[in-house]
Amino acid sequence: MVGAGLAGLHTGRLLAAQGLDVLVVDRRRSLSAGIRTTGIFVRRTLDDFDLPDHLLGPGVRDMLLYPPSRRAPIRLTSDRDEYRVADMAAVYQHAYRAAQSAGARVLLGVRYTGGSAGLARFADAEPVTVRFVVGADGARSRVARELGLDVNRRFLVGAEIVHPVAPGTTLPAFHCVLDPRFAPGYLGWVIDDGRHAHVGVAGYPHAMRAGIRHLLDAFTVDAPGRAAPSGPIERRGGPIPIGGVLRRLACPAGLLVGDAAGAVSPLTAGGLDPCLRMSELAAAVAAAYLRTGDQRVLDQYSGDALRARFRGRLLLRRTFAGIRSPAAAEAAVALLRGRAGRAMAARILFGDRSFPTVDPPLSDGPVRAVPARSPRNGLAAPRPPE
Repeated sequence: MVGAGLAGLHTGRLLAAQGLDVLVVDRRRSLSAGIRTTGIFVRRTLDDFDLPDHLLGPGVRDMLLYPPSRRAPIRLTSDRDEYRVADMAAVYQHAYRAAQSAGARVLLGVRYTGGSAGLARFADAEPVTVRFVVGADGARSRVARELGLDVNRRFLVGAEIVHPVAPGTTLPAFHCVLDPRFAPGYLGWVIDDGRHAHVGVAGYPHAMRAGIRHLLDAFTVDAPGRAAPSGPIERRGGPIPIGGVLRRLACPAGLLVGDAAGAVSPLTAGGLDPCLRMSELAAAVAAAYLRTGDQRVLDQYSGDALRARFRGRLLLRRTFAGIRSPAAAEAAVALLRGRAGRAMAARILFGDRSFPTVDPPLSDGPVRAVPARSPRNGLAAPRPPE
């Protein structure tokens, strides 16, 4: 397993729990370094996976969508908690311990340099004999190229600052600004969970002529809903694949998970929910293949079926990319003010279909890939019956 992010640790834990010999490596020496995600978990993820509650901020029910003028934002309010922001350094550490408890070996500070002839090679350790390599190594996956699998070609680039806020000074809310001057093809955002504020922008890199760090600093000056920092400021950032799930994800030598597989919503650019769902499918397929050697099992881990269910999202992504001026953004927000527009926005932002369910299908042949998951089995061990 190359990469000890959420996808790598979750897949590694599931495979180790099935009795496989799993080694997870990551070039980072600390899992709190190089965090690239805001850490926003949507309600569907919170409902389906047993995430550690003490690592999650309070629920966020209010979403405010602003035009470039920042005047008269559209407020959408849910009667349920729609978002919770995680302490991602602590989530990674929790997933690290869970993977180790399941029997996986996790080595940090070890850089994977490639593999061939059944050997995985590292810059800082002895080579290891392997049967199967799982690429959980991010949006620009080296493993994908090495295995001859599909690679991500369409990206946003995102950056944000994170800082604590004084308790009791704000109400949890998610502020989104549609403004191509700062975030061409995407959004600027502020999400304040009452403990930390995340202020960020993302957009198409070719359209960010001023540079993303400069644009983030400019957006931060008057970002709506931002509370004053009450502690140190952390910076995060990185590429976000938005081309949809890749088609060719597996071969007899390995497969891809997480951002490496393009497991990110093309529309919202959210990656945590698809990361967990596809990791469970990947673990089921990999375990079945390694036990049987039947390559037909790998066909169940294909992006073709999932991409067919992303046509609407990909179309909306192209529409989103076409908003290239403040005037066009003002008009787009105006269209959402009516009943139909608000209903569509609520469906996208609060809906239950942010990413398709990806349980393995039944096989017509003698081999069946059984899902590796148990009910609400996310980053921790399954909950005991109540």
